[in-house]
Amino acid sequence: MSVLVGRTAPDFSATAVSGGEFVENFSLSQFKSKKDVVLFFYPLDFTFVCPTELHAFNEKLAEFEARNVQLIGVSIDSHFSHFAWLNTPKSQGGIEGVKYPLVSDINKTISSDYDVLVPGAGIAFRGLFLIDKNGVVKHQIVNDLPLGRSVDEVLRLVDALQFTEEHGEVCPANWHKGEKSMKATNSGLKEFFGSK
Repeated sequence: MSVLVGRTAPDFSATAVSGGEFVENFSLSQFKSKKDVVLFFYPLDFTFVCPTELHAFNEKLAEFEARNVQLIGVSIDSHFSHFAWLNTPKSQGGIEGVKYPLVSDINKTISSDYDVLVPGAGIAFRGLFLIDKNGVVKHQIVNDLPLGRSVDEVLRLVDALQFTEEHGEVCPANWHKGEKSMKATNSGLKEFFGSK
């Protein structure tokens, strides 16, 4: 498994479904210098854990947008499959109402570039990559197929990334927005523990 943290995120150009339309040449680079990006992979359309995750991300979409973060979902399905799933009601296992782009990785090149392709299965693990405005991967996590992700944890990591970028301080374990951070020095560490 490749570690992409600290490296430039692999760019891609593919067909996506966004705003109820097919978008040709949808790319990661279109967001560079404009937005942080949460790029997440899921195994397949019309499955079981996947719709719970896609709806969970959509429920927090306004919180991502308030942080100037672009959510992008990716699976190996065709854009036609994405479109059909987006037009299937939630009550029938669909993702009707999901508003962020879903990218078709039908050739499996994006999943391969991010090293989340399940060997021999032709689908992606539940990979998630937090990419900063410079196009650098700052966080990655890869879950096995039956393990759904925590959207609240993704928001916490976005807050931590943006805090460190703005203030130049580091965020200790279990840090949440508004809590005490620290300077990345010995005196900063002593001050942090001394104030508890």
